[in-house]
Amino acid sequence: MSFSVFLLILYILVSISLYKVFEKAGRPGWQALVPGYNFVVWSEIVGRKPAYAAWMLFPIVNIFIFAALAIDLVRSFGLHKFWHSFVAVVFAPITFAYLGFKPEETYEGPILVAERAYKEKLETARKSNNQTQFKKLQANNPYQKGAAREWTESIIFAVFAAAFIRMFLIEMYKIPTSSMEGSLLVGDFLCVSKMHYGVRMPMTIAMIPLLHNRIPFFDTESYLEKPSLKYFRLPALEKIDHNDPVVFNYPEGDSVVITPGRTYSVYDIKRQGVARTSDIQQEIVTRPMDKMDHYIKRCIGLPGDSLKIVDRQVYINGVAADNPTKMQFAYIIRSEGPLNIKKLQEWDVNISDSPGNNIFMLSQDQVDKIRGMGNVTVELLPQRARDLFPYDPNINAGWSVDNYGPLYIPKKGATVSITPATIAPYRRIIETYEKNDLKIDGDKIYINGTPADSYTFQMDYYWMMGDNRHNSEDSRVWGYVPEDHIVGKPLFIWFSTKYGDIKNGIR
Repeated sequence: MSFSVFLLILYILVSISLYKVFEKAGRPGWQALVPGYNFVVWSEIVGRKPAYAAWMLFPIVNIFIFAALAIDLVRSFGLHKFWHSFVAVVFAPITFAYLGFKPEETYEGPILVAERAYKEKLETARKSNNQTQFKKLQANNPYQKGAAREWTESIIFAVFAAAFIRMFLIEMYKIPTSSMEGSLLVGDFLCVSKMHYGVRMPMTIAMIPLLHNRIPFFDTESYLEKPSLKYFRLPALEKIDHNDPVVFNYPEGDSVVITPGRTYSVYDIKRQGVARTSDIQQEIVTRPMDKMDHYIKRCIGLPGDSLKIVDRQVYINGVAADNPTKMQFAYIIRSEGPLNIKKLQEWDVNISDSPGNNIFMLSQDQVDKIRGMGNVTVELLPQRARDLFPYDPNINAGWSVDNYGPLYIPKKGATVSITPATIAPYRRIIETYEKNDLKIDGDKIYINGTPADSYTFQMDYYWMMGDNRHNSEDSRVWGYVPEDHIVGKPLFIWFSTKYGDIKNGIR
């Protein structure tokens, strides 16, 4: 079910359930069925101004407005307990139908008007110094909440507000690996905007608030895969551009194996072989798209671009791309004596992430500083050819992370010719991301049972790479990032620990 269909069904159910409620409140029942106007009448029934309903036109804000109207409505029927308010928000159509069809439930008048009138009585008694009347009104105040309820409501509101902000506005993200060094370091905490590239509406709705995909200490997932909604995104504030850092869901994160140190995709395990993963538990966890792990990389290629890497330089559409100022590569440092590790740390060289044998990931600025130490040589570590995306020797034979491509980055609406010999870069797109049934029989390709020699893409795709070019699992390993996997734009670093551990201090 798509998100828009879900909202439409919910709106229809709420409108129908309000029919008898409106009649009990002295308004014609048909007004509950008039789109938009029903919220105006609803606002008046609870004692708010008609203009209050206009807030329902604003996405995200309307969630809070609806909750307030639902709570005010049950209170206008004399239901003031906490659980009354809770079910009114969570099970609105059922609650409203109960109010409308239950003869014992009667409309007592606009709750906000009654509250204001009661507060005026209290204020009058206080100003006239009528202590007897004041204490009597306080003791019999039907709108007074106990301390326990105040705390409960405050906690629930805080959790709801935090979950709301995290889901629709801004989310905090910690850099877990060194793939973006030296631009973003291990231990950096980022503020990530969900709005810049368009708010992606929730797809997995049965989940624990404030948790992404795992419950700490329980070693289990924090959500249920069903029920779920289809992908839907609000309009973006800006488009993704070349070299923009982007947070997205790991494209191969739909089937993973969990370890204490990290999460491995099943596809990665199959490619690397059993030897690498002999100590990994073999329980496979499947995840919906919005619950896949978050990655952060730099957008190198946009939809419709052609990408090629020659001697570490990226070319987009035949033109050399701008390189990140602190881009890193692997170097071997040779010294006549012991290396000055303290000096390297002062220059933000990640010692803990070094593979050993005096191999370090360095930016050009760091290389120049180390060479200035004297009695030291710094040499670029050559990268051998290896199996990379799209994992077809007929296409990527001899490719390395330094010499790669060319590859076309798919654009929505673009059509490419496909044969069994050329389909490898697009196979996962066709089968997994765009959910088609693809079969290859000899020299023929069948898509959804129909012979095909071309394919038209239904989504835009992006090419993401880490700034730490020799130590980054990125699009060179797992391919394209679909537009529906995009999460948000990093805004700023709000906190940072040295080497990812508070014990090492704060940067």
